[in-house]
Amino acid sequence: MKPARTKPTALALALLLPLLTACANTPAPAPTPPPAAQEEEGWKAFGHALTLAQVLMRIAAHSENPEQGFDDVLAGRSTEANRAVAGLLEEATADMPSEYRSRVASIGQDLASVARKQIGKPAPTAPSSASADRALQARKDLTAMGLRYHDPNDFLAAVGRDDALAVGLFIEGRGVNLGAKDAQGRTALEIARARGNEPMAQLLARSLPAAR
Repeated sequence: MKPARTKPTALALALLLPLLTACANTPAPAPTPPPAAQEEEGWKAFGHALTLAQVLMRIAAHSENPEQGFDDVLAGRSTEANRAVAGLLEEATADMPSEYRSRVASIGQDLASVARKQIGKPAPTAPSSASADRALQARKDLTAMGLRYHDPNDFLAAVGRDDALAVGLFIEGRGVNLGAKDAQGRTALEIARARGNEPMAQLLARSLPAAR
């Protein structure tokens, strides 16, 4: 059975923005082309959509920096994607008055700008399960050593006796404020430096941004 002539156009536009779908469904004031011409135009639109989908999938699957790749597409820096979008937009708005075409193009540019802003936003990060498991194990190890993972005094005392193992576990356990001070007003980093323990001082300095 021969497929319906509207399928190529509908499938092509489904791969893109709902806006273009709406454009394609706008009533055409011009005379309706012959059925064969409609089918040919539909497959042209489908081909443009396939090209654009192929560009995006290639970026997602093979690019070392997908976010930059998508940003290039949205910013109009991809020649291949530009041709596909221009061809699809031309097919979708062929029967529209020129003033409406320019408005559709303007809206498309605004949508691309919004999408670029979303790509540029850092994704919210949450502790991974592996990281949580390590923290839990570190707390168990500290408890087994007779130390309280949440006690800043135990932490500072470990630094004061150059106990690298315990200090590492306190950092991994994330139960103390790494910027806590002793009775003399010294932080763990200052204690380690005063004792000349440079490896421990470097470890504490690297970990301080994660201190709560």
